Amino acid sequence: MAAIGLESIGKSFGSTQVLTDVTLHVCDGEFLTLVGPSGCGKSTLLRIIAGLERQDRGTVTIGGRPVDGLKPAARGVAMVFQSYALYPHMSVARNIATPLEMQRLTLAERLPLLRLLSPRRRRVMRGIMAEVEAVAASLQIDGLLDRKPAELSGGQRQRVALGRAMVRRPDAFLMDEPLSNLDAKLRVHMRGELADLHRRLGATFVYVTHDQTEAMTMSDRVALMLEGRIVQLGTPAELYDRPATVAVAQFIGSPPISLVPVSEQGGRLVAGGVRLGLPWVAGAATLGLRPESVAPVRLGTPGALPALLRRAENLGAEWLLYATLEDADATEIVCRLAADAHDAARAAGLLGDRLWLLPDPARAHLFDREGRRLVAGSVPHEAAA
Repeated sequence: MAAIGLESIGKSFGSTQVLTDVTLHVCDGEFLTLVGPSGCGKSTLLRIIAGLERQDRGTVTIGGRPVDGLKPAARGVAMVFQSYALYPHMSVARNIATPLEMQRLTLAERLPLLRLLSPRRRRVMRGIMAEVEAVAASLQIDGLLDRKPAELSGGQRQRVALGRAMVRRPDAFLMDEPLSNLDAKLRVHMRGELADLHRRLGATFVYVTHDQTEAMTMSDRVALMLEGRIVQLGTPAELYDRPATVAVAQFIGSPPISLVPVSEQGGRLVAGGVRLGLPWVAGAATLGLRPESVAPVRLGTPGALPALLRRAENLGAEWLLYATLEDADATEIVCRLAADAHDAARAAGLLGDRLWLLPDPARAHLFDREGRRLVAGSVPHEAAA
């Protein structure tokens, strides 16, 4: 296991700046996810940690030692790729064993003809195969060791790729969108498998994805990257409950946060001409409402926003109501209701073509004109970096 440190990392490809002054510290044994849209620089950052790309500026440490001058094989990390990168002509056992063969056998012992004459090679290979079998058993693929990659399902191939990384006993695992090629059901299953694997190994995991669900469900901490920078770093709950900027609030959460323009009247927030039950905070320009922070109420309820229902989605355990506010911008707002709450609201006559939606003051978010989070009674919240 090893902590990973990145200090002021910068990287350009030609005239395109990909990473700008990225500083990040991953704790020993932590599961940290780099999440962000395609092209934000997260995979490039992972490749810099692995030594597959060289940064233009900054330093990388692994386990407290500088590794900028070390080749990938000497950095003590194992990388799992999106494409699995398995050798199609080799069995599962040989795919998993290959890193150990490269480490423990001489070049002559790896040659097809000479290796048959080496008693030492046979002894080393017995030890390697014992380790391969132990790793395969831990991943529940010990019954597949004689198969070729083409005979495996996507989930089985992913486990083989993980086994090949695990058998090296690396200081850290680097994973670049390893689940993106799997179907939705299998991705859910493999999320649980990876989280369980991290608990069992206690190793440092740095995981890259554009899927916020993966980031939120598996990680100890999440680093959200936008345009080559880390714009917020924290636990999944911190990014969801206390987004530092509008951009963070929009990226984290599904459905996305609803953003409502606001002004001030008599010390209270006003949206669409309605005086809300929320105190004015100096500098406020936008009210952010998560789907679960608004609820349908009766006509005439103070502070409720009038809206027109556009569509409703029944997700079984919950409903999503998509509406537009009756303001000049026809601002979209989404309301999430548990199934029983939805049924009760319908029975009470609260759900029709026209709705009245009441924001929950305790769960509302306020942002200034630059998109920075505001905290009631304080100055703008700084964006974490």
